[in-house]
Amino acid sequence: MCTTAKCRNSLAFLFNHFLNDPHYYHVRVSFHAQNCYYYRSFSATSPNTTNSVRDNVESPNQFLKSVRDQCISGSLRNLGDALCLFDRVLHMHPLPSIVVFNRLLSAIARMKNHSTVISLIKEMELLGIAPDACTLGVLINCFCHLNRVDVGFSILARITKLGFQPHYIILNTLVGGLCLQGKIAEASKFVNEMEKNGYKPNTVTYGILINCFCHLSQVDVGFSILARILKLGFQPHHIILNTLVGGLCLQGKIDEASRFVNEMEKNGYKPNTVTYGTIINGLCKTGETNVAIGLLRKMEEGNLELNVVMYNTIIDSLCKDRLVTEASNFFLEMTIKGIQPDLFTYKSVIQGLCNSKQWKEAIKLLNEMVERKVMPDVRTFNILVGTLGKEGMLTKAKEVLDVMIRRGLEPDIITYNSLIDGYCLQNRMDEAVKTFNTMVEKGCSPSIVNYNKLIKGYCKNRRIDEAMNLFCEMLDNGIIPAVVTYNTLILGFCLVGRHKIALGLLHEMQVCGQHPVLKTYAVLLDGLCKNLHFPEAMALFQEMEDRKLDLNIVIYSILIDGMCNVGQLTTAKELFNTLPTKGLQPNVQTYTIMIKGLCKEGLLNEAKELFEKMDENNCSPDHVTYNTVIQGFLQHNETSWAVKYLKMMVDKGFSADATTTTIIMDLLSSNQPDKTLQEFFSEAYVKAF
Repeated sequence: MCTTAKCRNSLAFLFNHFLNDPHYYHVRVSFHAQNCYYYRSFSATSPNTTNSVRDNVESPNQFLKSVRDQCISGSLRNLGDALCLFDRVLHMHPLPSIVVFNRLLSAIARMKNHSTVISLIKEMELLGIAPDACTLGVLINCFCHLNRVDVGFSILARITKLGFQPHYIILNTLVGGLCLQGKIAEASKFVNEMEKNGYKPNTVTYGILINCFCHLSQVDVGFSILARILKLGFQPHHIILNTLVGGLCLQGKIDEASRFVNEMEKNGYKPNTVTYGTIINGLCKTGETNVAIGLLRKMEEGNLELNVVMYNTIIDSLCKDRLVTEASNFFLEMTIKGIQPDLFTYKSVIQGLCNSKQWKEAIKLLNEMVERKVMPDVRTFNILVGTLGKEGMLTKAKEVLDVMIRRGLEPDIITYNSLIDGYCLQNRMDEAVKTFNTMVEKGCSPSIVNYNKLIKGYCKNRRIDEAMNLFCEMLDNGIIPAVVTYNTLILGFCLVGRHKIALGLLHEMQVCGQHPVLKTYAVLLDGLCKNLHFPEAMALFQEMEDRKLDLNIVIYSILIDGMCNVGQLTTAKELFNTLPTKGLQPNVQTYTIMIKGLCKEGLLNEAKELFEKMDENNCSPDHVTYNTVIQGFLQHNETSWAVKYLKMMVDKGFSADATTTTIIMDLLSSNQPDKTLQEFFSEAYVKAF
């Protein structure tokens, strides 16, 4: 056995490694002293103390029984109370058994105050209180949780040198500590060394290793350890089996997990709620919600207890699949069975209802959860505010925001961002800016997202100078503009015809370290082409080629459109015909642009041929293509062909756009209306208009 003196000497050696760190000792002693002062003052002046801090009237035995009961029951959860109890135990005469100290140390360790435990053991050592194996086990556990497994192993070496037989808990703690640091190879090696030295690992040891391998997506290794457990004659615990099921599910191997569960049942291991819950979660994550529901029904048949987590998993999955009616039915089912929905349940259904644009039902459910004493959090309100904002119901969104504030919840940056987004979508920029200013006044620091939304709103409304003011404000506040910020501004300047500033922004972003993406070039190229600045557009295209960007069909479509707009149809046709040699296939937009260019130049036969080629090349015309070709033929008085395409368009389920309708109405209202058009309107095709 270890003598007190030897234990003290051994601890002194260990503390030289780590415990004498002035940060740990100073902070703990200072805090402990303050709490002791609080305890003594409190017990001297207050006649009514808590269970944790009792007055001095009770006997030592009563006090120690109280300490034991609180530690065993887990009711001791406050660090201040625990320190006061420790202080009183430390000053008892005679000192109680080391067991009392160990219980308090374990309770504080469970609060995750590992550094405090280390300092308390240091204090015990200074007062000559000899630790036992359990004390050292707690100490090792604390060091492992502080990622100092090396110190834990130093303590183990001292334990064995002093003649202690290390308990399985200590050895398993070290295995767990190595796994926490991701040192799985070292953990496996340590387990092998334990066996060589006569310490047979138990199921907990192997369970720790299996858990680690499963989280590292090495489930196969986990199963090999299970085989080893069975070979040694151990009965694997449900925790081990559930860990393996979870590992398979994490890898998306749900079928293998189900087969493993069936094998478990054949071998006499009855799956529990955790097993089934894990598979249900895995099935839902892989989109197999119906199979998950079937498994839930199987649990019912087997009289296994269903819980709120299982229902939440299925309800959330159904909502994400937009099966809100089915989700609502499950919601009702769980309440009938006496399983009370929690915050997660309500949030999932509210989100599902909002995604399905059933905002009235969502608000009704919000009121219901409050009645049931389930308090909505900021995230719940944000779902509703965001949905109402996108739907343009900003008055309702503001009402929800007011309810949120009345309930004592502070709107966060997401709440304000939803309102700002809603106002920008409705072009109500003054209100958007007002909301932005309110957000800042409330202490929410604006982010790049907030600025981007406002800048986009201003650009959309062609209020480009105000957009630039916000851009400058961003820079003043130390917020670095993103590529999307520059893209938005470049588009804004192109919309108002200020292409030189747009080009300047492209070069400025490169100077500032932002690399333009293909979309940046596409936005600028499109702006230059639409504003008929074709030489600048070609120069930009050349820059893109020089940078060896992976130019796609969008870029070439923009360029072809630009060529058609400036009368370079021949060049446009040549570029269109060379697209396959560049590894690109024209899409519906490319074909439509080319057909428009041909119609503009009166090359109607070529336009017809190209239109017919679309279906041959597996690229069906869309409503824009039909309207483009119809407008081209009408503008060149080719009414018969125009009507033919009109009939084809209506048969495909497309409708005439505003421009097509205007041209037709003008022709019909002229002094000599076209007979072909009149006949068309006398038929059922009039429904298209």
